Amino acid sequence: MPAILLVVHPQRSAAWQLAMTATQWWQRRGRDVIEVRDAESESKLPVRDDLELAVSLGGDGTMLRTVELVLQARVPVLGVNLGRMGYLTAVEPAGIEEAFERVLSGDYLVEERMALEVDLAGSVRGHYMALNDAIVEKTEPGHTIRVAVEIAGRPFLTYVADGLLISTPTGSTAYNLSARGPIVSPRLRAMVLTPVSPHMLFDRSLVLEPEESVRLTVLDGRSAVVVIDGARLVPLVVGDSVLCRAAAEPARLVSFGVRDFHAALRARFGLTDR
Repeated sequence: MPAILLVVHPQRSAAWQLAMTATQWWQRRGRDVIEVRDAESESKLPVRDDLELAVSLGGDGTMLRTVELVLQARVPVLGVNLGRMGYLTAVEPAGIEEAFERVLSGDYLVEERMALEVDLAGSVRGHYMALNDAIVEKTEPGHTIRVAVEIAGRPFLTYVADGLLISTPTGSTAYNLSARGPIVSPRLRAMVLTPVSPHMLFDRSLVLEPEESVRLTVLDGRSAVVVIDGARLVPLVVGDSVLCRAAAEPARLVSFGVRDFHAALRARFGLTDR
C-alpha cells in the first residue's frame, strides 16, 4: 500500500489536530499513513520504497526536519504553514484538503532546491544533510574563535569571529540574512560563506560554486559548536573540522504554481517603494 509521511510539530496542538484530519483524508483514499511527532518516532521511521509524499505540519523548522528525513529517498515535501515566517511552506491550514486533492490529481509542481552535505571529522564524526545552513560558532560569551577555512581543498584564510556560516540559497534568508550576508535566489546552486561578527578587516561574504567544498577547522584552545539547520548541535574541540559541500540530491518541495520569491520577500519584510 502506498504511504504518506506526516511530520508533526510536537508542541503545537493545531498541528496535532491537522494531523488527524490529514490521516483520515489519506486513509480514505487507500494510503498508509506514518506519523513522526518526536525524536523517538523519528528514530523508528521505517524504510519504505512506496513513500509517495511527505507532509510537514508546522513552521519552517518542521519543514527542514521533514526535508532531511526524505532527501535521499527523493520524496517531494508539502509544507503546511503553522509557523510565523512560512518561507518554505506551500499552503495554509485552511487549504490542506484542496492541496491534497491537487497532489492526488497530479496538479502540482516540484521545485528542486540545493541542499548541503555536512561531514564532521576529528574527535566527533558524523554525516548530516541540511537545506538551510551549517554554522561553526563560539560557545563562550565574550570570546571569539579562530577557524581555518579551506576552499576546494586549498587553504584560504583564518577567521577570527563569533562564527562562520555556510548557507544554501534557500538558507540565505535565514541566519545568513541576519549576519548581513547576501540574499540569493533560491533556485540557484551556490554556497555562501558568511562570517558572523568578524574581528578582522575582511568581513565580506563569499558566494561559491557548488563544486567548491568548504572545510572549517577549529584552531586554538577555545571550544566551539556546529549547528546544522538550527536544530542539530554537535560540540567541537580544537582540530575538529566541518566539511560542507553541495548534496548530490536536491530537496524537492511541492508548489502550486511558480513561487514568486521576490513578492514573498517584500511581504515578509514589509518592503514598500518610496
